[in-house]
Amino acid sequence: MPENTPAELPTNTAIADASSGASLSSYDRARQRLIVALDFPTAESALNLADRLGEQCQWFKVGLELYIAAGPAIIEKLVSRGHSVFLDLKLYDIPNTVASAVRATASLGAGMLTVHASGGPAMLSAAREAASVLATPPELLAVTVLTSMDHEQLKATGMNCTPQEQVARLAQMGIDAGYRGFVCSPLEVAALRALTGENGVLVTPGIRPSSAEQGDQKRVATPSHALGVGASYLVVGRPITQAPDPSVAAEAILLEIAEALGFAPSY
Repeated sequence: MPENTPAELPTNTAIADASSGASLSSYDRARQRLIVALDFPTAESALNLADRLGEQCQWFKVGLELYIAAGPAIIEKLVSRGHSVFLDLKLYDIPNTVASAVRATASLGAGMLTVHASGGPAMLSAAREAASVLATPPELLAVTVLTSMDHEQLKATGMNCTPQEQVARLAQMGIDAGYRGFVCSPLEVAALRALTGENGVLVTPGIRPSSAEQGDQKRVATPSHALGVGASYLVVGRPITQAPDPSVAAEAILLEIAEALGFAPSY
């Protein structure tokens, strides 16, 4: 185990299963790598899609929109259906408040939870320490730079650096605070994989199949590219959720992931 991996944090079961899939078929391994973003305004819409994709997809993302609309109960409902949940709240507040929020999620059953690395070292450490005493903590992921931001957007916030430079800075801060998990765009995966080593958990939004529109994402890549440079999980939203037939769209992406896993390193 690398020196920077927090030994006191038990490995999340769903994540352990995904990383030990050598005996699984490439398709089953693909199912463990794809996270479908349930960016819906109601629990009914989200659960309907989850049920529709239930035989194909293991992981679902609950973000800010759905969490506010449906509350914590949406996580419990997804977990009760046998799904794994990536709770993407990007917690960002004073250290005590973020630590309390991490503890409050303990009973929900989410497999991964995001905090925003821009909150600083003290906040990151407080969140990790709060998770370390939980019986079954979620895997904490430090969000680096949003995939909707390019150099100009970042500069407007006062950061006179490239997104890649800021991602590297925030990731090193997270590593120093004991994190092994990060959220980054496909363009920064290779650099973060070099920092985290094989035990890093890199969750990558901004995934667009070659046939999909880019939308409001700035730093994007195909599933094959992201896996090839070291992504652990791929987050896909609109190319699936807004497709005429989400099941068909999900299947096409799963097959692309399965093919890529035959060539990509196993993380």
